Amino acid sequence: MKTIAIVFGGKSPEHEISVRSAKNIMAAIDRSLFKVLTIGIDPSGVWRLTEEADLGVFVPDTGPALALVPGFDKGKIIRLDNQTALDDPDAVLLILHGPQGEDGTVQGLLRIMDLPFIGPDVLGSAVCMDKDFAKRLLREAGLSVARGKVCSVHEKDELDYEAIVKELGSPIFIKPANMGSSVGVHKVKDAAGFDRAIADAFQYDHKIVIEEMIYGRELECAVLGNEAPRASVIGEVITSEEYSFDAKYVSSTAAQTKIPADLKSGQQELLQETAVKAYQALGCGVLSRVDMFLTESGEIYINEINTLPGFTSISMYPQLWEYEGVSYKDLITQLLELAMDRHQKRAALKTLRLG
Repeated sequence: MKTIAIVFGGKSPEHEISVRSAKNIMAAIDRSLFKVLTIGIDPSGVWRLTEEADLGVFVPDTGPALALVPGFDKGKIIRLDNQTALDDPDAVLLILHGPQGEDGTVQGLLRIMDLPFIGPDVLGSAVCMDKDFAKRLLREAGLSVARGKVCSVHEKDELDYEAIVKELGSPIFIKPANMGSSVGVHKVKDAAGFDRAIADAFQYDHKIVIEEMIYGRELECAVLGNEAPRASVIGEVITSEEYSFDAKYVSSTAAQTKIPADLKSGQQELLQETAVKAYQALGCGVLSRVDMFLTESGEIYINEINTLPGFTSISMYPQLWEYEGVSYKDLITQLLELAMDRHQKRAALKTLRLG
């Protein structure tokens, strides 16, 4: 039986989403195959050995604090209360969202720890988190993205609402460059709203993106795999309000999902091909969810790629694979197998110029 460390929580505005996802995974993971080690990162950033029964909305600060010690063959995770080493997990099931979770920082730490983990590697995670650099690479790959501009915090006083609207039209969207789950995202229709949105977005990042509005259907595709990724059926998000944080994670009625989406002949295949092309262009691996817009004229725009999508009860990624006949439990097993396979192949590479 393999030991799987489920790592969740984090020092992120998306902490509570991570905890919800982790609870669902703990309930679904195949306990006949995997022994579960639960590691919660509390809101202050402390890694803690956590009991499943103690989980509420946040990771509690009551569990033993952990230290991560790279460079050893085994015993890399140490309990600080009694200085004992935990058995090394065979893989890490990362259920983290946002900064210090999806942005390559934790992925780099786990690489140094020589532990397999689900989700893209360091580069793919970092690039997908940064909406500015992700869009540059997507354009380079010949994929369509919304027109926009990027502004760093030291440039914010130079922003002119009227000039931006003249260039991009109205309404516009303002987003932190490095954030997810619609945190800090605003649809802006006037100058007063523009000023408020700019101030709020800069609370979450030192760089923001300002984008034109794409008028189209919101479609999502779950992609799974490493060297030969496969795309799920296409799902659609249907909402009467902006697809906000609450619509995604709190309200069960604000947003509805339709799986599969009603599409014209050939559109699903084209959307799947586009999703896989975006996945590969940004260096993704194991899993990601590709969010796209489909316009009335049939144009496809990449909105963003979510490298560690939610696994809550209303999350699209597991629902898309469920429709394809892959159960929640089997999906988790496949993710772990992909993570371990990638790690095995990396371990075969030479690290020293000897012999």
